[in-house]
Amino acid sequence: MTPAIHVAHALPNPIGILLACAVLVAITATLYWMLHPPTTTAERAARATEREVDEIIGSVIIVFSQEIHSEHMMSLAVRVARRERAQLLAAYIIEVPHTLPLDAEMERERRDALGVLQIAESIARKNNVEIETEIVLSRHVAKGVLEIAKRKDAHLIVVGAYREGKYTGAPIGAAIEVIAAKATCDVLIGVQGNKGKILTPPQVTGRADVKPATQAPTV
Repeated sequence: MTPAIHVAHALPNPIGILLACAVLVAITATLYWMLHPPTTTAERAARATEREVDEIIGSVIIVFSQEIHSEHMMSLAVRVARRERAQLLAAYIIEVPHTLPLDAEMERERRDALGVLQIAESIARKNNVEIETEIVLSRHVAKGVLEIAKRKDAHLIVVGAYREGKYTGAPIGAAIEVIAAKATCDVLIGVQGNKGKILTPPQVTGRADVKPATQAPTV
């Protein structure tokens, strides 16, 4: 008679299973930390700013007027619009005096406006960016800018600033200050460098100790 053979099956040890799982979790966490190192504060801030830009940039308006010369900001506006695939509008504001009706012809001012807008359109087309141009008649430049920004649902206003004076300490033009203070969207103000130079006075003769005034650093 053949004796019966009994095979004993060892049951898994619960403690061993837990230890194995703990080791696996620790290894996985270590590998994840090595592959995804913690970011710096600057990197987190940069990513947050990029997300905000993606959300806010929808349309860009660059402003021109008789005193606001934004030609030097045109290239930047084009790059922003192209990068964000935003609509670009070049607006020339003609300030109509109260002695004239708001719909006055003002032929000379319109000719100047058309010349400036043609240059803006040429720069945009050259960079493969679609652009819309518009001439706005308003009693005040700032009011005209704010109205068109609201009507076009602008998300960014680009303005080339000027200074009310010939030196670096002169205040920025009042119209630009009003635009920056009352706009419901972001305003980008660019001051052209040569606007902040002190004019050199005529050479004074007869005195060896007098020197021409030096130029103040541009801003």
